[in-house]
Amino acid sequence: MKISIVLGTRPEIVKMSPIIRDCERSDLDYFILHTGQHYSHNMDRVFFEQLELPDAKHNLDVGSGSHAEQTGKMLIGIERVLRMEEPDVVLVEGDTNTVLAGALAAVKLGVRVGHVEAGLRSYDRGMPEEINRILADHSADYLFAPTDKSKQILLNEGIEKEKIFVTGNTIVDAVSQNLEISKSRGNVLNYRGLNGGDYFLATVHRQENVDNEARFCSIVEGLERVRKEFGLELIYPIHPRARKRLKMFGVEPNGIRLVEPLDYLSFLQLESNARLVLTDSGGVQEEACILGVPCVTLRDNTERPETLEVGSNVLAGTDPYSIVGKVKLMLAKDVSWENPFGDGKAAYRILEILRWKFG
Repeated sequence: MKISIVLGTRPEIVKMSPIIRDCERSDLDYFILHTGQHYSHNMDRVFFEQLELPDAKHNLDVGSGSHAEQTGKMLIGIERVLRMEEPDVVLVEGDTNTVLAGALAAVKLGVRVGHVEAGLRSYDRGMPEEINRILADHSADYLFAPTDKSKQILLNEGIEKEKIFVTGNTIVDAVSQNLEISKSRGNVLNYRGLNGGDYFLATVHRQENVDNEARFCSIVEGLERVRKEFGLELIYPIHPRARKRLKMFGVEPNGIRLVEPLDYLSFLQLESNARLVLTDSGGVQEEACILGVPCVTLRDNTERPETLEVGSNVLAGTDPYSIVGKVKLMLAKDVSWENPFGDGKAAYRILEILRWKFG
């Protein structure tokens, strides 16, 4: 069995890191194909080094562009590599353009596809990620669903039950493994002048939020009101795109501590010690749930309904008063919820299933 691990963004690297480590430990025949969807190879090399992962064997460096341009470039590059390497199975993770391109290129070549984190749905077709999830799931031969709920979603869409495997989510494996690496590299709180539990952490990056002037301005006002209402420092590592939009919209956040984007290990430390997280990121919703940190999601929907059900997360939308109200609600909650995403052995299960399938 020869495995191709196709990834292209940092969240994908994070969630694939436990699978890569298990491939290394088991001495499996595998290679990493990095599309470079968001970052250059040189920038991501540091990220691989921080997570103590082997470098990608193939790098496409497609960079940014329209959805069609980006996906087209990746399809061409991935097909070329797959023809050369002749893997037995391609693993993709999540909902990005890389996932869509990887799945389509493989299935067109007759190479089997495994979709890690299958069966997530926001039921919002306005999100490009939702389309990518659906198409990847319906192209895949092996659907590694993180929960029973995601399995049921796939069954409801007519996917054969023989293709679906509930493995847990590799984010649980990743949080545990990568937090240990982070702690071994020093305490970022000391560097930032923070004390655990004495600050809020915010992330806002989604296209439908930061590119929409009304939504982004409303979110910023909500963050300003949270800072004022509860008297805790609010840290916002801001992506260059979001900072550019603030300037374009003529918005200067008041009382919010804007910092440059953090490397993943530093962010994980800040997240694990925050009093509460405000985010529009699906991955951060999961991580906060696993870490026992209350989460307020700055969206109208989520493809992680398990976090809502266990009480670790709540939807606030973008209305400033709703954001303040939901923060107040979550601060009053008991944080002893049960992690719904598994026991941290998802990567092991995924590779065991592939070993079984390929004899």
